[in-house]
Amino acid sequence: MDIIPNLYMGTSGWSYRWQEVLYPPEIKSAERLTYYATQFNATEINSSFYHFTMAKTIEKWLATTPPYFKFAPKLKHEITHKRKFLEAEEPLQKFMSRYLAMADRLGPVLVQIAGSFRYDRLVAEDFYRTLRNLYPHTDFALEARHVSWFTAEALDLMRDYNITAVMASAGKRFPGTEVSTTGTIYLRLHGDEKMYTSSYSDEKLERYAFMVKDWLEDGKQVWIFFNNTVLGNAVTDSQRLKRMLTDL
Repeated sequence: MDIIPNLYMGTSGWSYRWQEVLYPPEIKSAERLTYYATQFNATEINSSFYHFTMAKTIEKWLATTPPYFKFAPKLKHEITHKRKFLEAEEPLQKFMSRYLAMADRLGPVLVQIAGSFRYDRLVAEDFYRTLRNLYPHTDFALEARHVSWFTAEALDLMRDYNITAVMASAGKRFPGTEVSTTGTIYLRLHGDEKMYTSSYSDEKLERYAFMVKDWLEDGKQVWIFFNNTVLGNAVTDSQRLKRMLTDL
């Protein structure tokens, strides 16, 4: 597998029935991650959003993937959706205690919040301060879904605490930003027209390819995850984007 320095690209999870687009027909579900890691150098972990990951599960993931392969876990919904950053230190520490065991195999921690969660400076800053006090060297990437998080003030606050603003493509369903706040770029592509399903046109993927090329030339570390997983377009779109990047 060709690896482009400082570029980590994959799909939002790997436990899909992608026999037609990625996995050989005879492969067992327990073998999917190992095979996936022959085609991609990173993945998002979606299951961590719903429940705390067991330490033995993380050990298995690390043992069955190559040393260059990295994981971007999605922060538990109890913190992002139920508590909305308030009094979140206990579940945060429980979550992070599992994933810090990944050491240099740990990518950015994805903090996806709900569209109903509006920006409040005091709430945001208190949470960012907690993250930085407890985990000063961990990358955190915030995917906001309300326009209030994309004001100059909100983005500057992310810069102050070295929190990466996720650049998300979600059609017309959620607003987004293409402003970088750290030396890390985190791009989530949910589907061009229909979330989780639609593929991206060549024109749009070419635009992303040139953006990625510029980011890499600027010395940024770039993470790209396709979340249009329902029909397997996440696999084919990522493969197309990779080919475009190698041709630039």
